[in-house]
Amino acid sequence: MMRQRPLTLVQDDLVDYEKAMERMAALVEERQDDARPDTLWLLSHPPVFTVGKRTLETHLPDPSAGIPVVPTGRGGQLTYHGPGQLVGYLIVKLRAGEGVVDYIREVELRLVEALGKLGVPAERRDTPPGSELLTGVWTRDTGRKIVSIGMRSSRSVTSHGFALNVDGDLTPWDLAIPCGMPDVEMTSIAHELGRATMEETRPVVAEAFEAS
Repeated sequence: MMRQRPLTLVQDDLVDYEKAMERMAALVEERQDDARPDTLWLLSHPPVFTVGKRTLETHLPDPSAGIPVVPTGRGGQLTYHGPGQLVGYLIVKLRAGEGVVDYIREVELRLVEALGKLGVPAERRDTPPGSELLTGVWTRDTGRKIVSIGMRSSRSVTSHGFALNVDGDLTPWDLAIPCGMPDVEMTSIAHELGRATMEETRPVVAEAFEAS
């Protein structure tokens, strides 16, 4: 049973990635100064690849695709953001003795719960020793990856978060190597169920994070 952790919900539709990073930095600073409560910011981005500090050059997309590639300060590897993907930035003060990896596990479990309610049985995975970190959420029946997660913490406050594929175009994922895993197959709620909408998905995800 997860401990309660109610969040304040902020919602936007499409926000440019770099503008979102500026706003997120401001939210983090407010949380570090206790000037705002723990917050979940739900939004989407125009098409963009973002790369973590450990992303290999060989995993980057072909520039001819015309989709910008932006370095980011989070953990994790390359990911794609675009319309039809629900991004959740989590600005949360970690509890005493809690690390960012502990919180990521909680994030995975809350998203598994949300996906179950949306009709997609899902699971988190433990990383075998010596393997690339298996952060994120996979579909239980088809073994595809449906959520990417990359987070960091600074002065005990988390930033960045998760990206849940709802009903967007999945083809950009094929232009690069997502999450540092050449064999991973990315999917979306719509791909698994035949249909999905952002309007149905947002409230279920917000509820799973006790966000209002």
